[in-house]
Amino acid sequence: MGVSQDNAGFAEFFAASWDPCLRVVAASTGNMTLAEDQTAEAFARAWASWRKVSRHPAPRAWVVRSALNAGASWWYRRRKETPLVSDDIAAADSQGTGLDTAALTALRRLPARQREVIVLRILLDLDIDTTARQLGIAPGTVRAHLSRAMTALRHELDPATAREIKQ
Repeated sequence: MGVSQDNAGFAEFFAASWDPCLRVVAASTGNMTLAEDQTAEAFARAWASWRKVSRHPAPRAWVVRSALNAGASWWYRRRKETPLVSDDIAAADSQGTGLDTAALTALRRLPARQREVIVLRILLDLDIDTTARQLGIAPGTVRAHLSRAMTALRHELDPATAREIKQ
């Protein structure tokens, strides 16, 4: 693969993948500005390693995982967390995540691993095995987290349905 083919391949990948990857990262972080920074950094890393990334079984998942890792590294370096406020969620939704504000709020309330499983499995539409490889966990663990997350989201987003299920 020549340099111009690399450039063209990456350009096509970037054009087709920026929006979906940004939506997934924004849904995970709840902050559009942070998501844009992390996604841009992940795409820069993808470009730097494009020969490897282009052969990856799920290049979009590689970018999303890299973006989420960049965010985690940033937090670890600073040794503090800024709590997510409802204005951040509303701003993320108003800036085009394509997700309902209530869904974003419910998603942010999930434990981190459940949230990661939801964004990779549901929002990025990866299969169970690919999601497991991206997170470094077993497929059964993905299924367990997915089940728990979906139950929690159902209870939060539609309490009437949740009551019917319990009865």
